Amino acid sequence: MLGIWCIALSVTGPLASRAHTDFADHMIIHLLLGMLAPLLLMLAAPMTLLFRTLSLKQARGLSRLLKSSPFRLLHNPFTASTLHIGGLWLLYTTDIYSWMHRSTIGHTGVHVHIFLAGYLFTASMVSIDPAPHRTSFLYRSLVLLIALSAHGILSKYLYAHPPSGVPAAQAELGSMIMYYGGDIVDIVLICILFSKWFHAARPRKALNPVTEK
Repeated sequence: MLGIWCIALSVTGPLASRAHTDFADHMIIHLLLGMLAPLLLMLAAPMTLLFRTLSLKQARGLSRLLKSSPFRLLHNPFTASTLHIGGLWLLYTTDIYSWMHRSTIGHTGVHVHIFLAGYLFTASMVSIDPAPHRTSFLYRSLVLLIALSAHGILSKYLYAHPPSGVPAAQAELGSMIMYYGGDIVDIVLICILFSKWFHAARPRKALNPVTEK
């Protein structure tokens, strides 16, 4: 419910309205829609809930779809990071940012992409749901390190090079929100990933342990 609330706050209400003219408010929406909401929804294990509500035939069909090659490619952390972080670079370093505020289709499309790419990125790193194409913890950690670095570099770039039409003061504040706010969510993401890695690597107890008297 918290994840859904973050989505609703990002697309409706005063914050969403101010984001059309204020870059700082837009960046708050970026954090809510592209980072915090995906993390909260992922922690709720939505695919597990979906499988429990489907019939056996439907669940098997969905399982085959998730095991297919296209989903294997999308669920790869490198692909997910490219869609997520690469999409942000395209948004803020090209004319897409100014265009989205002039086009209803562009505005909707960008927000849908930010959320879906953010969820795909989060799920590829620390999915709670069973994942048929899960990669190693080392691979995920390396890709996450590169992705977080690219996100931080982008926020610093925007501080000095605002998107077209964005005043310098708004760009500076929005960049700081992106940098420090993103770090907070990233710390939670890192803690979850390393916690899962720790538990997976911890030696398991023997089925019939021999106790000394």
